[in-house]
Amino acid sequence: MPTKSAAVLASGTATAAKLFVAALAFTSAYVGFSAFGNAGSAAQPATKLTLSSREVPITEELASRGATAGRVTVSLLTSGDAGCATSYVARGLVVDPDADQAVHYRWKLVRWSPATRTWRTYLSDHDGFAAAEQAVEWRPQISGNPGWYRVELSVESAKSVKSARFQVSC
Repeated sequence: MPTKSAAVLASGTATAAKLFVAALAFTSAYVGFSAFGNAGSAAQPATKLTLSSREVPITEELASRGATAGRVTVSLLTSGDAGCATSYVARGLVVDPDADQAVHYRWKLVRWSPATRTWRTYLSDHDGFAAAEQAVEWRPQISGNPGWYRVELSVESAKSVKSARFQVSC
């Protein structure tokens, strides 16, 4: 009469044999696939590739982006098609007289209120940096609110700079 351990040993041997056959089949398939990939391929001709780069001084980069100190420019980024959602990009150049200290600045999108005859804050954002100067930009979005707007950039302990006014209409 066979014992329980002999039955376990026989089933374990059968499982090991199945795993060995599966591993052997996988290995032969891998080797065959590798040989197929190499058999039909000829040596690729050498291609010479030359990379070049040019260092652009920071002043050229700032000038190319249209940022100048004491001026805020506003450009249309996307026009509003669905629901009068219009995106703009406002750019300016912030100069820090003390480059060792961080400078903080604030953007404001203001809207003309005919009722009070004043400019009222519509959106605002703030940021900062630690450098001698930096081109800054902000991308406000106006959604379904036609009227006259302008962008203001204010730097701590300095007078704010205002863009020209622009009209949003739907």
